[in-house]
Amino acid sequence: MQLCNYAKKVERWSFVEVTMSGETKGNPFTDYTIWGTFSSKNETKRVLGFYNGDGTYIVRFMPSFAEVYTFTIVGTFSSEQFEGSFEVTPASRGNHGPVKVANTYHFAYEDGTAYYPIGTTCYVWELQNEALQKQTLETLKASAFNKIRFCVFPKHYDYNLHEPRSYPYEGTPCDSSVLNSDNFNNYNGRADGNEWDFSLFNVEHFHHIEKSILALQEIGIEADIIVMHPYDRWGFSMMSEEHDDLYWKYVLARFSAFRNVWWSLANEYDLLFEKTLEDWERYASLICNLDPYNHLRSIHNCKPFYDHTKPWITHCSIQRQDVYKSAEYVGDWRERFQKPVVLDEIGYEGNVQHGWGNLSGKELVRRFWEAACRGGYGGHGETYLDTERILWWSHGGVLKGESPARIAFLTDIMKAVPSLGLKPYQMGWDEVCAVCDTKETEIKAVQDYYLIYYGFNRPSFREFHFDDETAMNVEVIDTWNMQIEDRGVFKGKFKVELPGREYMAIRITKA
Repeated sequence: MQLCNYAKKVERWSFVEVTMSGETKGNPFTDYTIWGTFSSKNETKRVLGFYNGDGTYIVRFMPSFAEVYTFTIVGTFSSEQFEGSFEVTPASRGNHGPVKVANTYHFAYEDGTAYYPIGTTCYVWELQNEALQKQTLETLKASAFNKIRFCVFPKHYDYNLHEPRSYPYEGTPCDSSVLNSDNFNNYNGRADGNEWDFSLFNVEHFHHIEKSILALQEIGIEADIIVMHPYDRWGFSMMSEEHDDLYWKYVLARFSAFRNVWWSLANEYDLLFEKTLEDWERYASLICNLDPYNHLRSIHNCKPFYDHTKPWITHCSIQRQDVYKSAEYVGDWRERFQKPVVLDEIGYEGNVQHGWGNLSGKELVRRFWEAACRGGYGGHGETYLDTERILWWSHGGVLKGESPARIAFLTDIMKAVPSLGLKPYQMGWDEVCAVCDTKETEIKAVQDYYLIYYGFNRPSFREFHFDDETAMNVEVIDTWNMQIEDRGVFKGKFKVELPGREYMAIRITKA
């Protein structure tokens, strides 16, 4: 029996990596199979392995329990069978496990700790130069963001005309020196000059993305991985069914064992014109069959929504369909899809010429508050022009906008909610009100918690009357200036004075 290399002790929800030597004849990415079976007292999982170059094969596994595991690895990659065992220790501080859907519309870590997705988008941050990547991680560490959307493939679009640090396949790219903001749309899809072998993966490209996922994990950030997208000049969005499936299997084998992974099948799936509904359902089937950890799964739209009622979709990843209306529809989407609603793209704070990227900070923050008080979650992006054409939305770097600090303030408000999340509540017709989203079936005449948001309205006072007996504590929240003022305890009918300016909220809780 040949030897295999692996750690003999790992913590719960970390991963063990088993490394072996195997066949190198032909094309090891396509010609051989490798599977591992991992078992303990409480679980057994079958895991797909992958070829890692230089005659090396790897199987990764994330254990869900703190106990002893054994494994067996077989496949056509070797005539040998590989076996071993390892001990899983309790999770260390800060390791709460993967994020899962909780209470239908919200999220929690595997250990039950509440998780409020405060996401941002940096499409290809990990494919920039090393200094810019380091700067991005430092910015994220200092922010409130706990989820980031980014791509495996490089991105071709305005402000994205330079070449990435690496490519997913062996080959050569087309000449990008001819590209500019006026002609980039002429080079979409399979631009002349590309020479790729879609059956030969560039191992270093994927290894670097793994390092990036783990770097995010170290600072408590979920990696919402966009597996496919239409913004392409290299031909990666137009591969054959055979090469698509090979790519999906490789991505799933390499990344599934990381606890902070989410799967986004695509960014703007409806702009991948060569892909059919059957293709997307096939990709979804591959995820469900080959990701043994049941990581969160979604698919993002440009215009028409995918059918989010599909059972494989765990949560709604939504781009607004209207230039002005976005978070205002969260309540409707909750009812329609019966799943968490994450507005991953509700418009970006910035000043580019494109309508999706020139919101004010105040408007983006308003949309975040609207989403939260309607029982959903907002998503951030930033597109301020830069002399070096480095925009956070794609490249990362530093944040320039006014919204991140205010989003962090909202995050603190959400973390103080005495439940996993909020749900919309009809009180006044001219305000947005949220209460605790619990599984209680009893309908209370007076809720324990109210969060009322006025957005661009600016009342100078509001009157309330819940009943004549219940004592209610009242706080006035200035969501833009990030101030909370305790107004004291009231009973019966009472009046709350407001400053008559926009973006105010009132929090009322049972005293």
